[in-house]
Amino acid sequence: MSAVSPQKLKLSVDGADEVSALLLHPQHAHACFVFAHGAGAGMNHEFMARVATGLGDRGIATLRYQFPYMENASRRPDPPAIAHAAVRAAVAEAGRCCPGLTLIAGGKSFGGRMTSQAQAAAPLAGVHGLAFLGFPLHPAGKPSEVRAKHLGNVDIPMLFVQGTRDKLAEWPLIEPVVRRLGASASLHPVQEADHAFHVLARSGRNDREVMDEIIDTLAAWIVAITA
Repeated sequence: MSAVSPQKLKLSVDGADEVSALLLHPQHAHACFVFAHGAGAGMNHEFMARVATGLGDRGIATLRYQFPYMENASRRPDPPAIAHAAVRAAVAEAGRCCPGLTLIAGGKSFGGRMTSQAQAAAPLAGVHGLAFLGFPLHPAGKPSEVRAKHLGNVDIPMLFVQGTRDKLAEWPLIEPVVRRLGASASLHPVQEADHAFHVLARSGRNDREVMDEIIDTLAAWIVAITA
């Protein structure tokens, strides 16, 4: 476990109230991952904390933050304009707090999608790549590629870490979507994992081993981007 404690921050978001953020900055970090949460759980969720700690142990700083609706304990996600403003505020803060570090942005599910939309609309300042942990390609039970249309406007490297049992990104759909994005996009399959990256007992693995795979994959990709 990392001995570094997260630093509490506040971010000013255009069109919304301030939101909370947590910066975990290990010594000798070489990159910072600006990490947005999913639709149903905030930055303090166990998954978010484990990714932040795991990356910290591997020499990568993280800045995780709340979207305004989560800060206000609402169940209704923010409209895209507000969510995109939160992404930009977090990226700007990471640039201020981590000068000289390579910035990577992305997130879990909804947070990753909002980050990709923001980047597609106008490049995020200083960001060299986007990483998605469970990109939500479509609602559960409604397979579609509509949510991927904007990805063609992203001109920096992208990593998709996807469970092969993810009901929000059916494998026969997400695989060709990423392939069509070209050489700058990478897809890592987490075998037998669902959208929350839980695996069935029959897989022969447990959730801890899956988390190690996710964090190792993400860290190695960030190191390659940094290099």
